[in-house]
Amino acid sequence: MEIGDLIGRDAILPALKASSKKHVLQELAQHAAEMTGLDSREIFEALLEREKLGTTGVGQGVAIPHGKFAALDRIWAIFARLDHPIDFEALDERPVDLIVLLLAPSDAGAEHLKALARVSRLLRDTKMCEKIRGSESGDALYALLTEVTATAA
Repeated sequence: MEIGDLIGRDAILPALKASSKKHVLQELAQHAAEMTGLDSREIFEALLEREKLGTTGVGQGVAIPHGKFAALDRIWAIFARLDHPIDFEALDERPVDLIVLLLAPSDAGAEHLKALARVSRLLRDTKMCEKIRGSESGDALYALLTEVTATAA
């Protein structure tokens, strides 16, 4: 499974403005609703419920919020780089500025875990994160995210 299989060019948000974790999740839920046809409130509430189980801020300025939905037939991803880092209650207590939202079908157990692992591996690479933080356009971000995953397979 490659990042390019999960994310389209329209799912790259190169400078998302948000003032809090809740605000980021609301913005991501709205974008995800436009892409998937799901209700934005349903997405937002599922993301909040997942965050109550433990933060999805994995460290090094990265968060991977995720949720499962019966109405989906495939895994969707949205990448957002925040214009200013925010407190996401991350494991390392550092503010977050790189976020990948993953939405999966309710029955996508193994595939959901593979997608989480793939995204996590990509964003654990500090050099990759530096490149992402240094890229300005959505096209450049898309190329970075998909090129690296295709060559690293």
